[in-house]
Amino acid sequence: MAFGEVYMKKINYVKDVLVVLLGNFMVAVSVAFFVLPNNTLTGGVAGVAVALKPLLPFIPSVWLINILMIGLYIVGAVFLGKAFALKSLISTFSYSFFVSLLTYVTTLFPKDTFVMQPMLASIYCGLISGIGLGLCFRVNASTGGMDIPALLIHKFTHISSGNSVMIIDALTVLLGMSTYGVEPALIGVLSVFTSGFAIDKTILIGSSTAINCMVISDQWVEIKNHVLDNMKRGVTVLEGKGGYTNESKPVLMIVIPQKMYSNLEHEIMKVDPRAFIIVNSVHEVDGEGFTYELEDLK
Repeated sequence: MAFGEVYMKKINYVKDVLVVLLGNFMVAVSVAFFVLPNNTLTGGVAGVAVALKPLLPFIPSVWLINILMIGLYIVGAVFLGKAFALKSLISTFSYSFFVSLLTYVTTLFPKDTFVMQPMLASIYCGLISGIGLGLCFRVNASTGGMDIPALLIHKFTHISSGNSVMIIDALTVLLGMSTYGVEPALIGVLSVFTSGFAIDKTILIGSSTAINCMVISDQWVEIKNHVLDNMKRGVTVLEGKGGYTNESKPVLMIVIPQKMYSNLEHEIMKVDPRAFIIVNSVHEVDGEGFTYELEDLK
């Protein structure tokens, strides 16, 4: 392996670690400044700690958070792999450290400084923690804790990361309903949805939007060659049949980044002004022929 490749891998690893630390810090901010002072029923380990607080009043919330973090980290290490375990190891310790530190910082202020309306606390803790979790998910890491079960759901069911977190968080809020009642639980649901929304938006920041083009043209061979040779993109040739004419005709399926569409459209119109084009937005594209070039740079 060339020296330059080794150097870039080290640089990328350091960047990933910094992103993980920033994500954990943001989640810790939401816990120390919004969840614990207001007993906000939310998702994550902090939400479980709040839900169990009336049942275990003799255990400080911060201690309970740390106990849960260690147990769930072991589960994540077993099922999500060694690389994930290493990144999550950083998260497990940094998250616990940041929560403990920021919780101490809150004691330096007057007693009710961070006490606010429950709905406001719920929305802001969901927003801030969602951004933090999203940052961690972008580098295939987590803050540990309850997002490890969420990532397991995502891995085995292909439900999006944000929706997986919402499922786990909703179950956590339901647990809190048994100790705090219906109204606090309903307010906690706001945090769950806000967090899931923020996670998905954060993950998509900076990603290239793709489109799927379906092209029907008598000049399909020339269009296909242009995409393969000039645009360096893949093409799938499908067999189609006209519903009215009952004639068979090839259909080109072309998935490209959105920024390349104008070039493709211009070339198609130049080759065949009567070409039939269908364009759809694509939420996510993975696999050889589209993402392999990006993977080689990592």
